[in-house]
Amino acid sequence: MKLTRQQRVLGRKFWIYLAALIVSVICVFPFYNAILTSLRTGQDLFLTNYLPTTFHWENYVNALGENGVGRSLLNSFVVATVTVGICLLVSITAAFALARVRFRGRKYILFTILCVSMFPQVAVLSGMFELVRFMGLYDSIGSLILSYTTFSLPFTVWVLTTFMRSLPVELEEAAIVDGASLWVIITKVFAPIMGPSLVTTGLLAFIGAWNEFMFALTFIISNDNRTVPVAIGMLQGASQYELPWGHIMAASVVVTIPIIALVLIFQKRIVSGLTAGAVKG
Repeated sequence: MKLTRQQRVLGRKFWIYLAALIVSVICVFPFYNAILTSLRTGQDLFLTNYLPTTFHWENYVNALGENGVGRSLLNSFVVATVTVGICLLVSITAAFALARVRFRGRKYILFTILCVSMFPQVAVLSGMFELVRFMGLYDSIGSLILSYTTFSLPFTVWVLTTFMRSLPVELEEAAIVDGASLWVIITKVFAPIMGPSLVTTGLLAFIGAWNEFMFALTFIISNDNRTVPVAIGMLQGASQYELPWGHIMAASVVVTIPIIALVLIFQKRIVSGLTAGAVKG
């Protein structure tokens, strides 16, 4: 039977929506299952029921209060926020120098930055540990700010340099004619235009600092200075053979909420930042 044009269009839409539905279910199901598990306790944790049957909110109270995840949540927020602030401040000035100022070796510096951004964490763990001890930052959140900034800077500098290169030179020339200083050109001319790329790179750096585990486990030993990923990994049950899945899932849900909120708040700027430079004209 030969299909009409309208039927072919409806058929294509059906397969597109079906594929989108399958991908959405695969992406959302782990978080949905974490929410269900966080509201269960005892034998209910092992039931294969995908609808909420019990609501044990004490899992959240115990995870945030008694197990110290609330304190770790504050530490993660401070570390990630300070890291992003330092990275963006240094990156935008470095990007201006690398994108606008002509000097010998600029290409090699960019190539080095690109190479450094690909280093795995374990490759520099011992060297970073010696640096942290030398600076007297061991077992303090300052050690995490230092290490996260070191790892996030190459990526943010590279992305902002690429974006700043796509901006027209006439903007800078007009500001110079008007008598603007270098700092005014960066903060008053380029920074507002680069808002979407700043938000995108800042959010990616925030997520990286928020989820980091290896440095946080190595450089911090006291419970008061631990960040959320390590605090969740240290949760223990009543015995060594018991894992408090309810508390772990409750803490995981709470930790995920700030990231979701930031993405929803800045979603328009994130999309603009990711598509910036895709169309040249």
